[in-house]
Amino acid sequence: MIFVDADACPVRAETVKVAERHGVKVTFVTDGGLRPSAHPLVSIVVVTEGADAADKWIAARIGPGDVCVTADVPLAARCVEAGARVLAPDGQAFTPANIGARLALRDLMADLRAADPFRKGGGRPFAAADRSRFLEALERALRAST
Repeated sequence: MIFVDADACPVRAETVKVAERHGVKVTFVTDGGLRPSAHPLVSIVVVTEGADAADKWIAARIGPGDVCVTADVPLAARCVEAGARVLAPDGQAFTPANIGARLALRDLMADLRAADPFRKGGGRPFAAADRSRFLEALERALRAST
């Protein structure tokens, strides 16, 4: 099973494409705004609006052998702890070896943003190379899970 933290996820179509090759079900979890899918492997779960509702839904259901697609580092940590494989939309893997550092970096960056209210911009834009890395990473994750 692939769980996708679907709000603002730039690789939903790519996830379905790879899942279809492997015959793996995909669940998009959202607080609304996604159109229903007619694809037989895809289901959409709409959670109530609220902080971390989608994250809580995914974390309560994910387990070993599953894959989660998310850019949310705390959700990634919960999924890694549950034994799942976790990928960011740019193809980077969250693993037991790197999740602690990723959480620390996230917290540091939040503190830096809070300390400088005039700071502009965010991360770099999502690029075609990111999409390609994601496709390769998801393919590897699904091969390893089966």
